[in-house]
Amino acid sequence: MRSRDRNDSHFHLRRRLLLGLAASPLLGALPGRPLAQAGAGALAVTDKEVSVGILHSISGTMAMSETGATQGERLAIEQINAGGGILGRQIKIIQEDGASDWPTFAEKARKLVVNDHCAAVFGCVTSASRKAVLPVFEQYNGLLYYPTYYEGLEQSKNVIYTGQEATQQTLVALDWVTKEKGAKTFFMVGSDYIWPRTTNKIATKHIANVTKGSIVGEEYFPLGHTQFNSVINKIKLKKPDVIFATVVGGSNVAFYKQIKAAGIDLKKQTLITVSVTEDDVDGIGGENIADAYSCMKYFQSIKTPANEKFVADFKKRWGDKTVIGDVTQAAYLSPFLWKTAVEKAGTFDVDKVIAASPGIEMKDAPEGYVKIHENHHLWAKTRVARARADGQFDVVYESPELIEPDPFPKGYQ
Repeated sequence: MRSRDRNDSHFHLRRRLLLGLAASPLLGALPGRPLAQAGAGALAVTDKEVSVGILHSISGTMAMSETGATQGERLAIEQINAGGGILGRQIKIIQEDGASDWPTFAEKARKLVVNDHCAAVFGCVTSASRKAVLPVFEQYNGLLYYPTYYEGLEQSKNVIYTGQEATQQTLVALDWVTKEKGAKTFFMVGSDYIWPRTTNKIATKHIANVTKGSIVGEEYFPLGHTQFNSVINKIKLKKPDVIFATVVGGSNVAFYKQIKAAGIDLKKQTLITVSVTEDDVDGIGGENIADAYSCMKYFQSIKTPANEKFVADFKKRWGDKTVIGDVTQAAYLSPFLWKTAVEKAGTFDVDKVIAASPGIEMKDAPEGYVKIHENHHLWAKTRVARARADGQFDVVYESPELIEPDPFPKGYQ
């Protein structure tokens, strides 16, 4: 079993490594002609290399949830470079730290797109950070690969969404818990920003109109919040069938520790979250979240040859003690999807790469088969899994078919 104290040194070592990489000579760089710098529309492509950006929080409250995404993207780029690169060019990484601060994300996105002329950027985790950078990518015609499950209600020419939207995750979670647990009453606890609030608006409509349940409580707390005893007391008083959790980042450590300390037994009290992956459990401590359920499209424990190879490669690169969560895997997919689109287009030109993207598929992704929809989201399966005390998850449900992405579902807007 783990605890936050036992993982602090490991987590901070990972973060220092990434910060060091960001400050060091850039990955995959080879000598070549000077980078193209003529105007905001020019791309940093030489005869030997192409520049891309990585933009995640490797400091601040979201670092616990975003470090894995950076590791996944770097691993993919290293593997692509080892295989010969893209169109005969090696990929050069320019990494920036969004520092868990939305204006900083916007500033760094502008640097990567306008100043560094990156051909693509892999980045953001929270919807707040994505919304902060979106105007930059749309104004200057950049290309962002966004790896996180999110609330939907968005579609941009300049974004490829490699995570899931609400109809692929939240609605599946609610249908599953209603059917399997007979759930009728729900208490919602979330962090206070766009993703939890919008997700819970969608969930509330689904509970009222489809599953015919009711909401008995709904509360939100600032990012980084650590005092949940008051809301936990309300949960104990209301006795909901299900705690529906959308708490994110470092706040999860306090939330789940305090649930356990308050005597809530997750073997008896159903808790389902759409915001906790193995990366988060690494900080929370498996003993504090054991028997909770999480709904994601990927879990490290998936038993397929492709995933077992991915896990082995990841641990070889980043250490045997590292874990791999949903966002990390979706981030890993992104450079490969971009590579395939670039090769299909025969150019790094952003408009042509975007045009080539619908229909791009990965038949042997760690999560299984995925394909880019015309709406720039991925067809994917969804899974529900039970948390174990060792920090891993046992999958208890998998959607029988790929779920078509529907970011603007009727009746939920």
